[in-house]
Amino acid sequence: MINLEKLYDYKESFGFFANQLTYPEKLDFHPREFEGAFWESHPAYPYVQQYWEDMHEIGLDDIQQVYTQTFDFDKHTNLYMTYFKFEDQKERGQMLAKLKVLYEMFGLKMPDNELSDYLPLMLEFLYAADWRGDDRAKESMALLIMVLEDGTYHIIQALEKNKSPYFNLIKGLRQTFKACVEVSEKEGVEND
Repeated sequence: MINLEKLYDYKESFGFFANQLTYPEKLDFHPREFEGAFWESHPAYPYVQQYWEDMHEIGLDDIQQVYTQTFDFDKHTNLYMTYFKFEDQKERGQMLAKLKVLYEMFGLKMPDNELSDYLPLMLEFLYAADWRGDDRAKESMALLIMVLEDGTYHIIQALEKNKSPYFNLIKGLRQTFKACVEVSEKEGVEND
């Protein structure tokens, strides 16, 4: 089960993750982006702090090049969370439809030009949606987190192998998800 209160507490963090996983712009690395989204006891804090420091050691042009090489040209690190499991099978289309319905159920209209399993979009949903008090939230968020954990598991393996500066960002994201899983189910969560 997903602890919906913890998930809600990390909304600002999900906004940060979503922003950092879109094409990098100069303002994405302004100190205000990091401040307020993380605190020292946050499960992602040490990883995101390392990512933040690593990114501030290289210039924006280099960050943009790394981003493009990592997420646009490497099929092992693409940002489509169901691709790793289903590739282009019929089941992927069914999952994409389920995710789209989930977003709409909580009042968010999906952009027409984007697939519903795009990682920044999924994280933006977690940042913007308000599921508190909704009876459908437990099941819906469990599905969403399951897709996110599965997709990011594959990404983190490739990022670690490639020694990518994005490794710590995805590691922090996975630690945030792990902190939202109720203790009774933690045995079933894959270790990173």
